[in-house]
Amino acid sequence: MPAPQKPVLLTGASGNLGRVLAPALAAQGWILRLTDITPFPDTVPQGASFTRLDLNEGLGLARLAEGCGAILHFGGISVEQPFETVLGPNLRGLYHVYEAARREGARVLFASSNHSIGFHERPQGNEAKIDVDCAFRPDGYYGLSKAYGELMGRLYWDKHGVENVNCRIGSCFPKPTNARMLSTWLSFGDLTRLVTAAVEAPRTGHCVIWACSNNPASFWGKDHRERIGWQPEDTAEDFRTEVGHILSGDPVEERYQGGGYTSIEYSRRTPSPRDPFTLD
Repeated sequence: MPAPQKPVLLTGASGNLGRVLAPALAAQGWILRLTDITPFPDTVPQGASFTRLDLNEGLGLARLAEGCGAILHFGGISVEQPFETVLGPNLRGLYHVYEAARREGARVLFASSNHSIGFHERPQGNEAKIDVDCAFRPDGYYGLSKAYGELMGRLYWDKHGVENVNCRIGSCFPKPTNARMLSTWLSFGDLTRLVTAAVEAPRTGHCVIWACSNNPASFWGKDHRERIGWQPEDTAEDFRTEVGHILSGDPVEERYQGGGYTSIEYSRRTPSPRDPFTLD
């Protein structure tokens, strides 16, 4: 496939996933504008430029996005933190991204997260897997910000026609490290192919995709991946013998899809109901 004709802006370029995507996309001939609040720790790839920027700086982000055809939004707080820490980059910063996309007519790929739905219980046996139209059940302030981000995309599509692809990332690491990741793992290769497909698709509208590899043990069902023509090629099953026995020993963590994030400051005496609108 030919490279995008317009530059592509990648926020969070200095983060773990940004450092995977930047060289991989540059190698495909993409013209990249990289940005992060921290310096880029690697050699800036050929065809890319780096600008240090705080997502709270709306004017700076708007200038950086001028002429871009897509914004890959991987910036912001990427782990569970107190609300005040998450507030600026993950909520206000996201608004600046979408305002820039609206002005430029650019498509947004939003790095959402499984933590936006983390308090859904893990399916047992033949229980049905949840689809992307399930209720949001965030497992912390980080997950709450990701639910907000998906809703921001819904708003900007309905109100302004800004196309957006919301990728609910499971666990994107070089390889799975525990039994839960046999369900949630996303390989670096599948991540790169997902981002490429999301940018190159002729049309996306507002869509949501379970960003995990081809894992038979996945917690998740239907999504909109056919809209961008993406299918994962790797699988966590290759690591089952290595990590399938590694459990946390925490009953809260093992009950819910969000894993360890669900047990942070958890104070319930009994588990929350499967249906969030009932009392039992």
